[in-house]
Amino acid sequence: MSESMQIHEHFQIKWGMVIDVDKCTGCGACQVACQAENNIPPSQQSFDRLRSVHWLYVYKLENGRPYPESDIAYLPRPCMQCGNPSCASVCPVIATTKDEEGGIVSQIYPRCIGCRYCMAACPYHSRVFNWFDPVWPKGMEKTLTPYVSVRPRGVVEKCTFCHHRFQLAKRRARAEGRDPHHLKEDEYIPACAEACPTGAIAFGDLHNPEHKVHQLSRSEHAFRILERLGTEPQVYYLSRRPWVRRQGDNYVQKDQQRGE
Repeated sequence: MSESMQIHEHFQIKWGMVIDVDKCTGCGACQVACQAENNIPPSQQSFDRLRSVHWLYVYKLENGRPYPESDIAYLPRPCMQCGNPSCASVCPVIATTKDEEGGIVSQIYPRCIGCRYCMAACPYHSRVFNWFDPVWPKGMEKTLTPYVSVRPRGVVEKCTFCHHRFQLAKRRARAEGRDPHHLKEDEYIPACAEACPTGAIAFGDLHNPEHKVHQLSRSEHAFRILERLGTEPQVYYLSRRPWVRRQGDNYVQKDQQRGE
């Protein structure tokens, strides 16, 4: 492994996510939970991507084979929290960095000037731009999460693994006299993982052998999206279906090979 790909391995904690594609039903509960938890306003026109903001998006995959060999899968895509993020290297104002505790790629909204270089550099399309001021229906503003800032128009947004929950978990650990750097597996869970009805999303410290994600990420069925680009994502996927794993790395395939 090259030196550039090892640059961020110094984190004592490395928060990661393992998503079992074979368990995901595409219900969208993770997407709704993400919006509610992170103060993302409801879309005025959900079919218009310019007027909708999503930190987490659920994609539909197909093997391209005719019935009865046809098969589908659903793939939730948060920010990959890359170990070698292409977004951070192009930001001219250092609004996005890879120095947050736990290896989370930060997004500092007051610094963002809306140039969208990071959006162009991200191969996962996990960043969105605020073209309009956030608007909530009357009364719905009372449901806003007090620990998450409401972003104005003109800045780039993205998934943060519900970083505010990490801060709250550390605060509770300190109050109880425990080491905040050794949290229990269920003390810090992002909203998407907590809301998933099928348990398809696992979350924890990839460095901690006691955490479930540590073992899952080393499974023979685990893969990372576009791993060959060298971005070192901290989000892993699981699938026993070869065609799903093959699409994860975006290789161009012949029609007769798609369903293998």
